[in-house]
Amino acid sequence: MLTVQNADVYADFSGLSRLKKEARQNSPEAIKEVAKQFESLFLNMVLKGMRQAKLADGMFDSDQSRFYRDMYDQQLAVHLAGEPGLGLAELIARQLSPDQTEATEKRTLDDYLNSPVRRIPARSAEVSANVSSVAQRQAGLNRLTSEIKKDENRPIQSARQFVKQLYRHAERAAAELGVEPKVVLAQAALETGWGKSIIRNRDGSSSFNLFNIKAGSSWRGKQAQVSTLEFDDGVARKQMAGFRSYASFQESFDDYVKLLKNNARYSRALQYAEDPERYMVELQQAGYATDPHYADKVMRIYHSDEVAGFELAVSVAMK
Repeated sequence: MLTVQNADVYADFSGLSRLKKEARQNSPEAIKEVAKQFESLFLNMVLKGMRQAKLADGMFDSDQSRFYRDMYDQQLAVHLAGEPGLGLAELIARQLSPDQTEATEKRTLDDYLNSPVRRIPARSAEVSANVSSVAQRQAGLNRLTSEIKKDENRPIQSARQFVKQLYRHAERAAAELGVEPKVVLAQAALETGWGKSIIRNRDGSSSFNLFNIKAGSSWRGKQAQVSTLEFDDGVARKQMAGFRSYASFQESFDDYVKLLKNNARYSRALQYAEDPERYMVELQQAGYATDPHYADKVMRIYHSDEVAGFELAVSVAMK
């Protein structure tokens, strides 16, 4: 996985500035680390060039798939940097070392012309092993991505399918809100009974409403009228209400993000986005749900094996 320091090199210009500053240090440790990071940048450029060289996009390619592919390529470049079999970091480290720099500065043009050419050993067996390992990880990630896309908007039959089918959407929504994907998934799981109780339109089709957002006076889209359970001073009461209806699960996640970011009463909850439990408590207190135990129920799902187990599988696939 990317370290914080390595991630900065890709994320902003200040990361590159720190890399230049470290390169000016003369300690062997600093030189070795700088060499590895330069090698990872070079490898990422190579991977990006290879990706762009294909003749056309695949039928399942999208902005989202390209985003995750770029993230994977960055992690792959960092993982390979400094590995035996590549040799670029080793060569850069030698060139940056004080002894080499001083010797180079003293050499004349004739010295360069008369120097024998040094070859770096190919170490083909180690290179082949690394390439094979990379190919296996890429194949595993491709299979996982293909399975997720294939089930994009299909009816959900189990908790495992719920998490697998919606994790990618939850990840995007969570990134916009600054929360963990598991929190978003857990909330949707509670609202819909792991996808088995999604509100349906009058014709029986799915509303794709994962967060049971009601259709207020400002809503201009389709809506589904259903009986709902509301709590009034701790007493549960049934009443009819209109709920928003979407064309896809992605629209549901997008509307959830829009609701929280554009509604002032949820601003306090977003201030605690990095604390899942406090975030849910603040959402509940802001009036997102009338159930007095809403936050506790979401957090029980958040810690469940169904959610945590799939996230672990994604992390393993990305390594």
